[in-house]
Amino acid sequence: MVMDNRDLTQIVIGLAMKVHSSLGPGLLEKVYLECLFYELYEHGYNVEKQKILSVCYDSLQIPMGYKIDLLIEDSLVVEIKSSEAIHPIYMAQTLTYMKLGGYKLGLILNFNVVSLRNGIKRLIR
Repeated sequence: MVMDNRDLTQIVIGLAMKVHSSLGPGLLEKVYLECLFYELYEHGYNVEKQKILSVCYDSLQIPMGYKIDLLIEDSLVVEIKSSEAIHPIYMAQTLTYMKLGGYKLGLILNFNVVSLRNGIKRLIR
């Protein structure tokens, strides 16, 4: 599916809210990751889970440098959290993933909140 990045983030947020409404806060990140992956896949989106990417440093190639929780439509990086807050290190980490992968848009979704609206951080590189 080819679409505007704004539309894609809105769809992902809507599906994440569906998952959060159904399950509530307090579960492991893996549960939310699997459920959101399922929703995106069922809705026909190109989504990769735990996508492993390599890191290049000088002439060194590190084959399993990092994992992106979800990569949607080969353009949107989604990091899933179940934490008391979205800490600055989460934002820095996600921005690093975006930089290394050449992606411009990212979302951090923290499911350990009463209302998911308070657990969303959109990042643009």
